[in-house]
Amino acid sequence: MLYLTVTITGAAVMILELLGTRIISPFYGVSLYVWSSLIAVTLIALALGYFLGGVLADRFPAVRLAHIIMSSALTTVIIPFLTGPILRATDVLGLRAGAFASALLLFTLPLTALAMVGPYVIKRATRDLSGVGTASGTVYAVSTVGSVVGTLLLGFFLLPQFGTRAIVFSLSLILTGLAMVIALSERRSGTGLRSIWILMTVGFCVGAGAITGYAVQSKSVEGFTVQSEAESLYGWVRVIDDERRGFRLLLSDASVISAVDLKENRSRLSYQEIMGLLPTIHGDAERALLIGLGGGHVAKDLKAQGVTTDTIEIDPAVADAARRFFHFEPTGLFLVGDARYEIKQLTTPYDLIIHDCFTGGAEPTHLLSQEMLASLRSLLADRGILALNYVGFTTGAGSDAVRAIHHTLISLFPQVRVFVTSKEEFTDFVFLASAESIHLDTLGEDRHIRWLLDHEHMMDSTESFTITDDYNPMESRQVRKAETYRKHFLDRIAFELLLR
Repeated sequence: MLYLTVTITGAAVMILELLGTRIISPFYGVSLYVWSSLIAVTLIALALGYFLGGVLADRFPAVRLAHIIMSSALTTVIIPFLTGPILRATDVLGLRAGAFASALLLFTLPLTALAMVGPYVIKRATRDLSGVGTASGTVYAVSTVGSVVGTLLLGFFLLPQFGTRAIVFSLSLILTGLAMVIALSERRSGTGLRSIWILMTVGFCVGAGAITGYAVQSKSVEGFTVQSEAESLYGWVRVIDDERRGFRLLLSDASVISAVDLKENRSRLSYQEIMGLLPTIHGDAERALLIGLGGGHVAKDLKAQGVTTDTIEIDPAVADAARRFFHFEPTGLFLVGDARYEIKQLTTPYDLIIHDCFTGGAEPTHLLSQEMLASLRSLLADRGILALNYVGFTTGAGSDAVRAIHHTLISLFPQVRVFVTSKEEFTDFVFLASAESIHLDTLGEDRHIRWLLDHEHMMDSTESFTITDDYNPMESRQVRKAETYRKHFLDRIAFELLLR
C-alpha cells in the first residue's frame, strides 16, 4: 500500500508540472520562460515538501499521511477556479515575472503536499535504523517510477483524449480516494474516528468542487461565438467568430494564426497578401511548400494562381480546423508533423517555399536556425524563392532578432530582400531569399508590386549573429515581442476567452 501511494503521488507531481504549461500558456504562451518557471516552482515545492514532511512526520504525530494526501487533493481541485484571478493579477508583472508568479501561486501548495508524502512513507516503512537506507532508496525509486509512468500516461494517452480541466479534477478525485483508503488503514492502526470524519468532510468538498468544475460549460462572452475548440499535444486550438468585426479567428493558445473576413471571405492578416504575390514575383512558379498552415489561406491563394502546394502543419487540431471552418482543401501533399523532421522526407524541388510559423509570442526557434534554412535551400529549384514571415521590431529591444534572421539568411543566400507590412515599429517582416536575383518591376503598373516596393525595408545586419542549432539565443530576443503581442491580443480578444 505504501509503495502504491508513492507511485500515485509521484505520477501526480509530473502530471501537475506538465499540465502547468497548458494552464498558463493560453495567457503567457509556450516559451522557455514558462517551462523554466514550472520547473523552478516544482523544484522549490519538492525541496519545501521534503523538509516539511520530515519535520511533521517526526514531531507532529497527529498529522497523518492521509491528511497530507487529502490536502494535495484539496489544493489541486481549486487550481482551475484560481487560474483566472491569478493570471489577471500577474499580468502587470510582464512575461517572465508574470509566468513565474502564476506558477508559484497555482502549483506550490499541491506540489509541496505531494512531496511531503515521501518522508512520511519512509518513516512508516522503516523498521529500524539498519534498514533506513534501503527503505528511503526504495521509496524514492518507486516514486520516480511513478513520475515516469505519469509523464508517459499524460503525454501519450490522457492529453490527446481529455481536456486539461478534466484531468486536473480527475487527479484530485483519485488523490481523495487514495487519502480515504490510507485513512481507513491508519484507523486500524489507531487513528481516531474524529480524523476520519474530518477527512470525509474534506473529501466531500473536493468531490463537490470537481463535479462543479466538470459541469462548467464553455463561457459565453459577449461579442464572440466559439465555433470549435480542441486540445492537442501542441496547444488549445479554437475557432472563434468576432461578431463585432465580422471576423472568424483561428487561435492556438493566445495566438491568432488565421483571421478571415466572413463577408468578403478574405484573410485579414496583411503579410499573407505579400505571400500571395510570390507567383507574380517568380513568374513561372508551379509548385510550393508551405510550412505552417494556419487557416490555409496562403495555399488557397496559390491554388488560385495555378500553384500546387504541399503543406506541413505540426498541430493536427489546426489542420482539422482549417478544413472544417476555413474551407481549406490540400492541392498537394498534406503532412502533419514537425517541419524539421518532415522536410527530410521530401525530395521534390520547389519553386516557392513559404516559412510561416508565427505563434504570437515566440516563433519556434529551432525552425530559424542556419541548419533548418540550409535544408530548405536544398529543396529549392533553380530560381526558387524562400519567403519567411517574422513579426518583430524595426528599432529598439527585439530588433536584434530581426537582424539575426537577416544575417542567417545572407549566410546561405546571395540575394535577400526584406519587406514590412506597415511602416511602424512593430510589424510583420517578410524575407525573400534566393540564389538568383529577385526582380520586381519598378516601372510596371501592378499596384500590388508598387505597394510592395514602397514597403521594402533596408537592413544592415553586419554586426549581428548567425542563428545555429548550437547557438540559438532567439528565445531571449523575443521577450519584448511576446509582451507587445499579448497586449495587442488582449485589446482585441476578451480576457475571458483565454481561460479554460
